[in-house]
Amino acid sequence: MMTWSRPPVRIVGLLGWLVLAVFTSSAHASHAWGNYHWARTANPFTLKLGDNVSSAWDVYLTGASADWSASSVLNTTIVAGGTAVRRCRPTSGRVEVCNYTYGNNGWLGLAQIWASGSHITQGVAKMNDTYFNTQPYNTPAWRRLVVCQEIAHTFGLRHQDENFSNGNLGTCMDYTSDPDGPPSNEHPNAHDFEQLEITYAHPDSTTTISAPANSKAPPAMTDIDFTTRAQWGKLVSSRHNGKVEVYELDFGRGHKVFTFVIWAE
Repeated sequence: MMTWSRPPVRIVGLLGWLVLAVFTSSAHASHAWGNYHWARTANPFTLKLGDNVSSAWDVYLTGASADWSASSVLNTTIVAGGTAVRRCRPTSGRVEVCNYTYGNNGWLGLAQIWASGSHITQGVAKMNDTYFNTQPYNTPAWRRLVVCQEIAHTFGLRHQDENFSNGNLGTCMDYTSDPDGPPSNEHPNAHDFEQLEITYAHPDSTTTISAPANSKAPPAMTDIDFTTRAQWGKLVSSRHNGKVEVYELDFGRGHKVFTFVIWAE
């Protein structure tokens, strides 16, 4: 097991609405982001992942896409990126995946979802090379864990465990000080796929997959820059002695963006 001391960085993930419930580290605890999900009319559905990552990240994006496509309800496919990496703006109906030197802002990885009602309409996942270019994060294990986890947040999943000191659960949805393990926390596990089956058990009458831009959503929802804490909106929840926080930007008429923050030990 690695013995380094964790630097004071924040790992950031973006969520839909967080149900305020007691969370345990049990592998059998629910880890859905409330009832937020992509609208679709049948399973399995295919979600596009826009490739805006560098060659150094391509193998990790490809691996995460293959991992999550093992789900019985969800497939992912990698397509050409549709955004500039510095801002990593969303594209309606899909997820844009980016890496960039976003600066010493405290977050290692960031995921964002935009929601209309209970439906996810677009998402982004970002990896901050300011930290990944330095130890201890410049390793294949850390890259696999973070890209796997941030993409999963855009499906509507949250973490199975948020305590860095607990033993690994064998899933990228588990925070850890040692992603190599054993067991490895670099890939999904069976409970992640079970949660996806629960989240996507019932089809919708409409779809937000590959949907055209929602003209009813205010333009500010895509124009705003979410890379710093000042732009995450109001704090609506704080748990685990402030290590887990939820921020909300409410644009009215059911249009919201939520930011879920884990403060590292």
